[in-house]
Parts: sequence; structure tokens; C-alpha cells
Amino acid sequence: MAQIELKDVGLSYFTPKQETEALRGINLSIRHGEFVSIVGPSGCGKSTLLSLVSGMLKPTKGNVLIDGEEVTGTSRKVGYMLQHDHLFEWRNVFNNLLVGAEIRKMDLNRAKRKASELLERYGLGEFAQHGPSQLSGGMRQRVALIRTLVAEPDILLLDEPFSALDYQTRLKLSDEVFHIIKEQGKTALLVTHDLSEAISMADRVMVMSKRPSTISSMHDIRFEEGGGLSPWKKREAGLYNRYFNAIWKELEGHVVPII
Repeated sequence: MAQIELKDVGLSYFTPKQETEALRGINLSIRHGEFVSIVGPSGCGKSTLLSLVSGMLKPTKGNVLIDGEEVTGTSRKVGYMLQHDHLFEWRNVFNNLLVGAEIRKMDLNRAKRKASELLERYGLGEFAQHGPSQLSGGMRQRVALIRTLVAEPDILLLDEPFSALDYQTRLKLSDEVFHIIKEQGKTALLVTHDLSEAISMADRVMVMSKRPSTISSMHDIRFEEGGGLSPWKKREAGLYNRYFNAIWKELEGHVVPII
């Protein structure tokens, strides 16, 4: 059984004067432990799709299911990592990691053990008592991911999580986040405008059309060198350029011309 399913999902926004159709006929099935990247033109509804999976938005048409059950609101099974880390400056790193657990009223002793374990495992143990302002941008995003993991979600929704970082940090962090997600066995949906990032991190890349947005295509990402490559190594793999060029040309066809 698929972990995430969208069945003929549509979403429209209504005002007193008009209806704006954002998504139309979205059918999607994502397996446990799968990493799917979503790319498409600006404003096509990529982040809106994540909001539907998270339960923060309800579809106008169709159904969204997680583990076979219809999504009717936010769920403990889903964690969200945003473009900005939203760390609280008045809390140290360790206490920032407990925010999600506190909101969800989880066992705090269990959450503290999990936070300590993940900080050590992912190289941030010595920064537990530091303030967020003492961390680099990449470290802050790692803390944000660990905070999400402490709440023990099964599914991670990643909405442009690296876009505020410089290019070198972005490359390094995409490798780190990829390994953390795979090691933790999480299912992940990544929204990104960076095609290299989408291809190098994902098992599949989903291309969306301009509004009203549909799924234009789905690309299975497989490399002759095997499935154990890091995102960095995938960028050097033989088929990488073929995937990049094919998806780029497809996206070019969806760009609205400037008149």
C-alpha cells in the first residue's frame, strides 16, 4: 500500500468575483521510504501540494490519503521543514529541538533522549547549549531538520529548505540532509526550483505544469553506477546530464512567455 496517495485532487480559490483553479486532476502515489522531488514553473502550486498532504489545506475535489486514511487535518505522521529555520533566538539549540514535541504533547523525556541522540549522531552535540545566532546557516538548517525528526514523523515535507543558503553550503547540506532522511527511513517530498538538487536527491522527479497545474510527467531517477550514490556523486554520474536536459526542456515548455 502506498503511504501517500492523491486521487483526482483539485483545488480552487474562491473570491466574491471569481474562482481561480490552482490544481487539477492530481493523481500521485508515493511509497514508504521514497524521496520525490517536485519541480515546475513559479506559482504552479508546488507548495500548495505540500499543504494538501500536510492537511493544512483541504482539496476542492478528490481525496488525499496517508496510510490509506483520508487526511482531514494536520497529522503527527507529517513533519514540515521550511525555507527559513524559524529557530527561537531566546532558546538554545537543545531547547529549540523540543518545540515540536512540546506542541504535540509528546513524552518530553523521550523527546530529550531523541534530541541528544540526533545531535550527537549528526555532529552538533557540542552546540547543544549554543544560541541559534552562534550557528552558521547550514548548521541552523540541520538543527531545523533534527527538530522535525525529534517529533517522530513518518513523512517529511521539505519546502525550498536550502534556498536561503549560499551555493557551497547548499551543496554540502543537501548531501547531509539526504543521508539523514535515508538513514532515518523517512518518506520525503521536496519542493525546489533547483533542478540539480531535485535530480540528485530524489528517487523520482515530478514535473508540474503551469496553472491550472497538473502532473506533466514523472521521471524515475536511476544511475548505472547504482543506487548508493550521494547527491554529490550523482551530479557526476553518466546519466545525470540526460535527466537534467530532458527535464529542463520540459520545464522550458511550461514557462509563460513575457510579452
